[in-house]
Amino acid sequence: MLKVASAVVDAMRRQTPGLVVLIYHRVGRRTPIEVDLPVSLFTEQVALLASECGVVTLTEGLAHLADPNAARRPMVAVTFDDGTADFAEEAVPVLVEHGIPVTLYVATHFLEHQIPFPDDGKPITWAALRDVVDTGLVEIGSHTDSHALLDRLPGAQIDGELDRSIDLIGERLGVRPAHFAYPKAMMGSAAAALAVRARFDSAAIAGTRVNRYGATDPYRLARSPIQVSDGMRWFRHKLAGGMALEDTIRRTVNRRRYANATT
Repeated sequence: MLKVASAVVDAMRRQTPGLVVLIYHRVGRRTPIEVDLPVSLFTEQVALLASECGVVTLTEGLAHLADPNAARRPMVAVTFDDGTADFAEEAVPVLVEHGIPVTLYVATHFLEHQIPFPDDGKPITWAALRDVVDTGLVEIGSHTDSHALLDRLPGAQIDGELDRSIDLIGERLGVRPAHFAYPKAMMGSAAAALAVRARFDSAAIAGTRVNRYGATDPYRLARSPIQVSDGMRWFRHKLAGGMALEDTIRRTVNRRRYANATT
């Protein structure tokens, strides 16, 4: 019902072209959580992206949005969060088959110490991550070191949280992450926002909507989470920048759900 209501609201709004950034988390349906997609559904979605959408890297999309002379065409960028093993085992083969670039935001502490993510999320290894980077389609971003929520982390700890992530990615993969995603898509404190701006070219939050030409702050980049219940019907709506109402309600619920959380 919530998805239907969101689509009704979308129909009353004029959609404008821009950059839609998709968030995936897991592929393989190894757990019952809503963000763990069956391989078959993910494959169908990626095939649609390849055949019908103007897919760009996140770097390309942001540069195009900021160019006042750029043609106003719709674009889609694909991102993954966390860094679970299924990214290499299930998602990357599909992405490579269809030539779809992706940005993976990793929470480095889980990879470095091979600590499971919540909901039985087996972390990817650095070796596997090096292999997927070598495909030329995978860009690595930062998701903090310990997946800390930066709106409630003491100011003195923010720099270390970001720098450990940057340093580990550099040491293990030989690259410096240009892009950042706030854990749980929750905007950080004023101090965190300044620290992020000093280190990265962009920062992603929530907000299922189009990032518009000439009106997008790259440090408040909206992304659209993809869920099992989206199937293909609602996935198409999200590709068009729709389903904002669903996201607004989800964020309201999550603020209460994560009120006492730190990661």
